[in-house]
Amino acid sequence: MTDTLPVSVIQYRALEGGIAANADEHVRLIEDADDHGARLVVFPELSLTGYRLELLENPDFWLAPADHRLAGIREICRRTGITAVIGAAIHEVDGTPRLASLALHPDGSTEAAFKTHLHGPERDLFAPGKGPVLIEVDGWKIALAICLDTSVAAHAGNAAAAGADLYCVSALYTKDEEHRLTLHLGARAMDNRMFTLLANLGGSSALGESCGLSGFWGPDGLPLKQAAGTGTEVVSAILQCSRLRRFRKQESREIPSRPPPGPPV
Repeated sequence: MTDTLPVSVIQYRALEGGIAANADEHVRLIEDADDHGARLVVFPELSLTGYRLELLENPDFWLAPADHRLAGIREICRRTGITAVIGAAIHEVDGTPRLASLALHPDGSTEAAFKTHLHGPERDLFAPGKGPVLIEVDGWKIALAICLDTSVAAHAGNAAAAGADLYCVSALYTKDEEHRLTLHLGARAMDNRMFTLLANLGGSSALGESCGLSGFWGPDGLPLKQAAGTGTEVVSAILQCSRLRRFRKQESREIPSRPPPGPPV
């Protein structure tokens, strides 16, 4: 595990024009994050289409495995050495529909995490996932979560139990959800002594206007850095392993050890 991990979250306002237009804009933003030294770049939920579920009636708004429309993103990841996490509706090889976060690695490999806690019309469109998925970047263990997953404490708890150092949330939080957002990201960080981050969709959707606030929280549950507005914005931070160790060491001292079991009665 490296001592530091430079990360950029992309608060993203999806473009008209479908997956191809948004994929091109993802490339531009990854190039921007590369200028910040990022090794990991995280986009919001459904970043390649925006949260417009009605578009999914058209098969062109779904991704297939090895989809050629991701070629530009794969190439920029290869060239920069960045792992990019993007949001899309996908069909697995067997046709199973998923609301997914796809981690595209510099070596050309892809790892997928599926939203576990679906809500509303999502339940009619997608099959749920089965909990957090961990990927690795520079020795850091990174758990991927999608929106409502973050509201379920056990999702982050299971990620931490699997060794996660960073809990990455791709989401859509809207206006009047600022307090809920802050509680979710702060509590998941503090309760599990890991970093959390949020990539929030910008702009507007059928659910309402975005509240912005994409950014980072430390293992003490306090915010480190957040977006200034509600449109497209690159927010970057350097996460420090020493900060994780300090809080985890402190917590281990605070938890009393159990006495050894006595002789059987």
